Amino acid sequence: MTTKKVVSAAMLASLCCIATMIIKIPSLLKGYINLGDCVVLLSGFTLSPLYAFFAAGIGSALADIFSGYAVYAPATFVIKGVMALICFYGFKFLGEKTSTLTARVVSGALAELIMVGGYFVFEGFMYGFIPSAVNIAPNAVQGAAGLVLGVILARIFEKHKIIH
Repeated sequence: MTTKKVVSAAMLASLCCIATMIIKIPSLLKGYINLGDCVVLLSGFTLSPLYAFFAAGIGSALADIFSGYAVYAPATFVIKGVMALICFYGFKFLGEKTSTLTARVVSGALAELIMVGGYFVFEGFMYGFIPSAVNIAPNAVQGAAGLVLGVILARIFEKHKIIH
C-alpha cells in the first residue's frame, strides 16, 4: 500500500460522492438518477481492483447516506464496487485484444448492466419486482450518461497523467 494509491482512491471516492450528489433527479421508485457512475467507471479504469472497489463503493454509499437514502447504502456499496471491478478486469482483458476505447466502452457497458440489474433485484426485494421495473429505464439512462462521461474522463486522466 503506497500513499499515492490511498490518496488516489480517496480522491476518487470523494469525486464519486460529489458527482452523485451534485445532480439528483428523483426516479419513480424512491431512488434518484445521478452522474456518479462516471467516477465509478473511472475508478475501475485507473485504480487497482481493491482500491477501485472501495473508492467506488464508499464514495457512492456515502452519497446515499448524506442524501437521505441510507437504506440504499449497503446495496450501493456492493453494486458500485462490483461495477468498478468489472471495469478493471474487463478493461484489462479486452485491452489486450482491442483498442483502448473499445475496451473501455465494452467493460463500462457491462458494468452499467450490472448496475441496472443490481438495483432491479435490490428494489425488487424491497418494493416488489413489478414496481421495481419502473426504474430500469431511468437507471439505463444514468448508465449511458455515466459510460460516456466515464470514458471521456478516463481519457483526460490518462492524457494528463492524473492517475497512472
